[in-house]
Amino acid sequence: MSTQPEFVLTLSCPDTTGIVFHVTGFLFERDCNIIDSAQFGDESTGLFFMRVHFSSTAALDRDTIARDFEPIAERFSMEAHIHDLRVRPRVLLLVSKFGHCLNDLLFRWSSGQLAMDIPAIVSNHADFQPLAHSYRIPFFYLPVTAATKLQQEERVIEMVERERIDLVVLARYMQILSPAMCGRLKGRAINIHHSFLPSFKGAKPYLQAHDRGVKLIGATAHYVTADLDEGPIIEQDVERVDHAMQHETLAAIGRDVESVVLARAVRWHLEHRVLINGHRTVVFK
Repeated sequence: MSTQPEFVLTLSCPDTTGIVFHVTGFLFERDCNIIDSAQFGDESTGLFFMRVHFSSTAALDRDTIARDFEPIAERFSMEAHIHDLRVRPRVLLLVSKFGHCLNDLLFRWSSGQLAMDIPAIVSNHADFQPLAHSYRIPFFYLPVTAATKLQQEERVIEMVERERIDLVVLARYMQILSPAMCGRLKGRAINIHHSFLPSFKGAKPYLQAHDRGVKLIGATAHYVTADLDEGPIIEQDVERVDHAMQHETLAAIGRDVESVVLARAVRWHLEHRVLINGHRTVVFK
């Protein structure tokens, strides 16, 4: 196994000639080896997106690479980021009373499928404190009411700052975040919700779907924005259902889809594969 440090460079900028040439030339000059590379030019916006995974044979660190890359970033008006893959992202998990997504993420983390650290789990209910303790993860019960919502959110933000959180995952956290909190977590908070064709909102969506006889149910993982459930979509999936299934079966299938879709979105974010493109995303799988 290679002991050379590995990094990921992600960038977006106006599309023009010479971008790939200058990026690869920059890495070549520093004796870096490109492990994999992906790029996309969006004709509708005129933007170019790129992700480069590379290793370094020299004694380079993230800050040095980022500093040396600044002239190229300025030349092409890039939004560029260098990520050191030796540094595991720190993830805060939020949950309410449905634990299937939380349980799935914890299993994938403990089995090495998700390269992240989990400093804490936060919930507005106490139900999953035993589950958190079984994984030796601190659990914080922060109840919330309409009168205490802003104070409770401020406690969550304080935890994000104190624990140097890189990503917040709403693992079926059934609270609508305030616009202020959405703004502070822009680009680093992922939510999961069911998606039906047609869509059913409010209480008992699976019962509503059953009553309407839907044939497809699914889930959507997206970045959190102040527009409820309308942030840039990272991943979606669906499963076919039929008339013979009761609404409890639909709910069970839906829980499975939600868990898988959220896990994919979290993994791709952790691996720096997701670049925001306005109201959409570019996902280099």
